[in-house]
Amino acid sequence: MEKRFPLPPFTLETALQKIQLAEDAWNSQNPEKVSMAYTVDSEWRNRNVFVNGREEIVQFLTKKWEKELDYKLKKEYWAHTDNRIAVRFEYEYRNHEGKWFRAYGNENWEFDENGLMAKRYASINDLEIDEADRHV
Repeated sequence: MEKRFPLPPFTLETALQKIQLAEDAWNSQNPEKVSMAYTVDSEWRNRNVFVNGREEIVQFLTKKWEKELDYKLKKEYWAHTDNRIAVRFEYEYRNHEGKWFRAYGNENWEFDENGLMAKRYASINDLEIDEADRHV
């Protein structure tokens, strides 16, 4: 059986490790790599989009990073329990027209016993910014 360490139940230390692994994976902008951290039937809510399973995760992220150029993400610990982690995040990107954006939000994650994320619920808001105001 496929395992993604650290495994639940999470301590503060292992929750922080899991968050850093997620941040690093997303900043790689490699949809296949990111998808492997999720169960094969993972459920997502990303803004108003519902994504189910690794194949849809790859499709979603491929489209996302085709539109969001120079993407850079930072995740921060918010809270955790045995198999759940909550994070605050922000990321910045520019679009094909050269406009810069900062996206803020929260994610709630639920993991299975093998350390794979089974559920990801993200609430996200975008704000157009000047390039000089970037800070991620």
